[in-house]
Amino acid sequence: MSHSRQRAALPQTLHLQLAQRLREQILVQCIPPGTRLPSVRACAKEQGVNPQTVVAAYDLLQAQGLVEARARQGFFVRGAAIATPRSDGAHEAKAPCSPRLPPPTEATALLRAVLGHTAPVGEAGETDGPAAVRAMPGCGSLPAQWLQAPPLARALRRLLRECDGARTAQAYACVEGDPRLRAQLARLLAEREVPAPPSSLLLCNGSTQALDLLARALLRPGDAVMVEQPGPPLAFAQLARQGLCLLAVPRGAQGPDLQRVQHWARNLRPRLMLVSSRLHNPTGGDISTGCAHRLLELAREHDFLIAEDDVHAPLSDGGPPLLSAMDGLRRTLLFGGFSQLLAPGWRVGFIAAPGSLAERLREAKLLAGLASPALTERALALLLERGAVPRQAAALRERLARARRQAVHTARQYGCRFETPPRGLFGWVDTGVDTERLALRLHERGYLIAPGRLFDPEARASTRMRLNFAHAQDPDFWREYALALRACAA
Repeated sequence: MSHSRQRAALPQTLHLQLAQRLREQILVQCIPPGTRLPSVRACAKEQGVNPQTVVAAYDLLQAQGLVEARARQGFFVRGAAIATPRSDGAHEAKAPCSPRLPPPTEATALLRAVLGHTAPVGEAGETDGPAAVRAMPGCGSLPAQWLQAPPLARALRRLLRECDGARTAQAYACVEGDPRLRAQLARLLAEREVPAPPSSLLLCNGSTQALDLLARALLRPGDAVMVEQPGPPLAFAQLARQGLCLLAVPRGAQGPDLQRVQHWARNLRPRLMLVSSRLHNPTGGDISTGCAHRLLELAREHDFLIAEDDVHAPLSDGGPPLLSAMDGLRRTLLFGGFSQLLAPGWRVGFIAAPGSLAERLREAKLLAGLASPALTERALALLLERGAVPRQAAALRERLARARRQAVHTARQYGCRFETPPRGLFGWVDTGVDTERLALRLHERGYLIAPGRLFDPEARASTRMRLNFAHAQDPDFWREYALALRACAA
């Protein structure tokens, strides 16, 4: 039986059924280009489904390039043409071709699940509340119970008792972020040999906003951006939503495929490349020193910038030098955050940028959100000054190492094959079956996994999945995994 027929034989969830009906009407122009789709509530009432089902269906149609969301107006049917980059930097309208913009729907669905909504966008009983999620081996963060809340609470209480803390909470912070935190961050980066004085640092609302600001400040719709394949799905969704064209660069054991980088650089002149040099998401690998040197040479030769994602730095127990350290922040920008280390809701991130770009990033932040959350930034500065953050990082690395050993042992017992040596928080696992189908079956049983298609900027079907070692300890999950695996292989 062909792959397409296998998928058709599976019972479709309601949002997939609704999306398919609308897709067929759009393709035959029963719903012509430019038409505004019914509001979420109106469509839900008409179809007799939950509004969340309609949201998921509209998300899927948007991911497929059939509709577009307009702020405060709703969803509209798109025309047949899309914008693709030309080598001369102009734009031309043409039929979709490679490289394609990736669908962000699955990434946002995974994010909704992690934030406490239905996983991935579920239909369990079509109730108003979220479906129960038993375990989330596909999520991207550490378990909440691993993180130490008391130090954060003590730091906040101390600040609020002080006159300085009261003023900090009541007034706008400076656009660049808290000066004490930037000074502490500059010290930490200097220990990693990154020359980032406080004046080159911009604080923001987590690493997610950091990437958003980079794209807004440095790029325009239609610009080409090189991304690793596999790579972080939320980053793909963010960049695609800003109208950027993603150029896939395969990620191997040594790092990104340099021949592919050179090919794209010569032919499409990308403005930026997004790279993770340590504990790459999803493979957990590091970039080799030789690969890093050559990548920096290509950036200089072809005049593109490198945005270095260092979000998992607190979980790294060493590794090669950062690209931004080797380059001295000339053609590189470094971004990261502290959510993995402290708490997912503690949204403090940063960008270290060359002086020539720092002002553009400040303007982008000012327009996007005025200023930073001053109280949380000052509390984090206090924790860094007292040495609490390195102690927390060391404790997490030790606990994660124990969980990783157990998860790897169990995964191998159930036939999983690790494509790269297991390191850090994530493992990149080959299951032998289509992991999108596997994810649907496991979702019905209350388990959230992250199928490989999420991590491909070209959104191709995959037999791989990302395994979060810290969330892969539940024996019930592995029993359900074995049953779902056999069903998908049949």
